[in-house]
Amino acid sequence: MRDLITIACTVCKNRNYTSTKNKRKHPDRVEFKKYCRFCKKHTPHKETR
Repeated sequence: MRDLITIACTVCKNRNYTSTKNKRKHPDRVEFKKYCRFCKKHTPHKETR
């Protein structure tokens, strides 16, 4: 039931990470604070569709 999701930087809009999540338990978009190699700092990353 886990689906593959793509996580993109909210500052530069680059898609940096992929992850999996259970869309039945968590239907809303996830947000993490992760390192962006393009911005060269930690920025908020949101799930993209």
